Amino acid sequence: MIEKRSFESLGHANHGWLNARHHFSFANYHDSARMGWGALRVWNDDEIAANNGFPAHPHQDMEIITYVRTGAITHQDSMGNKGRTGAGDVQVMSAGTGVRHAEYNLEPETTTLFQIWILPRERGGQPSWGAKPFPKGDRSGKFVTLASGFEGDDDALPIRADARVLGATLKAGESVEHTVGDGRHAYLVPAVGAIEIDGQRFEARDGAALSGGQTVTIKALEDAEIVLVDSE
Repeated sequence: MIEKRSFESLGHANHGWLNARHHFSFANYHDSARMGWGALRVWNDDEIAANNGFPAHPHQDMEIITYVRTGAITHQDSMGNKGRTGAGDVQVMSAGTGVRHAEYNLEPETTTLFQIWILPRERGGQPSWGAKPFPKGDRSGKFVTLASGFEGDDDALPIRADARVLGATLKAGESVEHTVGDGRHAYLVPAVGAIEIDGQRFEARDGAALSGGQTVTIKALEDAEIVLVDSE
């Protein structure tokens, strides 16, 4: 019901300017048992060196969410969008029929982020991009929806998938519950701090794959910052 994917077990690629860990098969890392979790296809834990980044490259038919943990990332794309997303904030790009983008760390320090890819509910559509600040204080002791493909989540960034990306900050000793609906999948990673899920310990940057049809209690053993994807 809860599968632990320790940080040490993740795929690893160090390119010098980019030190990446892969929760699921990606690029040269392939594990047939880790091809995704429901509609969640990619969860990369990236460290990008100062004044480095990803040059312009194409994407199609994918919802790409970037959660910045420290530092900042500067985005530029073929639609004419450009923006800087700082620590704790989120950007989303719906690749749709096709888009080219570049992501650079223009800061004097290493930027760390989670790059999350979710399969869209249908192929095609006009590409789009957006970013938004999400103050950590607003997430204190509870989950807040950061990105969503559902009506009613008006404060979240829109994505074209039957999924939500949630974030929470917990003080040591605090807990929060999350219900995974029947037939759905949830995957969470503590960006900072150790947590316990129904009595099982997870260190910072470990992954937890949660099956549908259960309600879990997530307790912070240390001050923690948690990101969770709930998808088909």
